[in-house]
Amino acid sequence: MPPRLTRAESQAQTREALIKTATDMFRRDGYHATSLDKVAEAAGYSKGAVYSNFRNKDELCMAVLEEIRATEFGAIATSLSGQGSFEERLNAFEEWADKTIGDAGWTRLEVEFGIAAQHNPELLAAVAGRAQSLRDAVTALVEMQGFPIPPPLTAETAAIALWSIGVGLGVQRAVDPTLSIRPLTDAIRAFTQLAKA
Repeated sequence: MPPRLTRAESQAQTREALIKTATDMFRRDGYHATSLDKVAEAAGYSKGAVYSNFRNKDELCMAVLEEIRATEFGAIATSLSGQGSFEERLNAFEEWADKTIGDAGWTRLEVEFGIAAQHNPELLAAVAGRAQSLRDAVTALVEMQGFPIPPPLTAETAAIALWSIGVGLGVQRAVDPTLSIRPLTDAIRAFTQLAKA
């Protein structure tokens, strides 16, 4: 007979199950169409179990987005951290980008949630803070990988520019999946060439 879970372990397990279920539902149905009642029912918990882990749907959605972003950022870091030349690492990143940037469910969720946050200053500040954390992480990755940055750009401005291209491509590829990811990797190559000039 397996050992009985502690209260903390049980709550962590419930939280994990709710985030997993909410992730599937938010990606499939979108932010507005997914209610806490639906998440609780699909996960096999009471609505009270949801509220004991999350204050509201916004907080649950933030947890879902953090989980998705952490997973995908980890995949980016892995694709770039391999051995080999800059071009080989960039090709590995391009493979990840081609599979991931423009994922319709993720893209729609980011956009829907960002728009919903516009009407709540506290939520908007939290969303902006997390976006800044992501930009900081991309900047650190650019610095760590030793990407050649052409002056007068800094690693931060280069990271913001590349992040912005990626986000824009993601929105466009969610509408037209045939759109190539190459503008992003070509921009990185162009930065490299300018830095060497």
